Amino acid sequence: MNIPAVRLNHAVLFVTDLDRSIGFWTSAFDMAVIAREPRANAAFLRLGQGSNHHDLGLFGVGPVPERPPGRSVGLYHLAWQVDTIDQLVEARGTLAELGALTGESSHGATKSLYGVDPDGNEFEVMWMLPLDQWGEYDSAAPVDQLDLEAEVRKWAGVSTGH
Repeated sequence: MNIPAVRLNHAVLFVTDLDRSIGFWTSAFDMAVIAREPRANAAFLRLGQGSNHHDLGLFGVGPVPERPPGRSVGLYHLAWQVDTIDQLVEARGTLAELGALTGESSHGATKSLYGVDPDGNEFEVMWMLPLDQWGEYDSAAPVDQLDLEAEVRKWAGVSTGH
């Protein structure tokens, strides 16, 4: 029997500098610290538009050696969904301003930006087409160049709901 999960509830990251990471995540996203646990050098953050207890947990572990270049076993990235393509455009500006934007792509049913936090943890900010518009992408996940301006012309004002 499989587990009937419906979405990622929260993510937890080990980080080198807890305060620096809190500053990054609260600047990049509409997040606020809702709890700190000094004994564990941890903080828990909630999205401003969310109804979750916490969406991100951060545990400070202090300085660690650089991670090896390229891919390695472990977490690849987290994906944060926004409700409109216009919010994705705003996210691009925020990530660029923070020096965190690393890439963009279209996966057909989703339009994605990629970034990294101060410890090199990769994350995705994505917008998903309304389900009734998936068409051929219902069973496909291409990795194509994102033309965000063209996507805005097509999808401006459309909300996928959350």
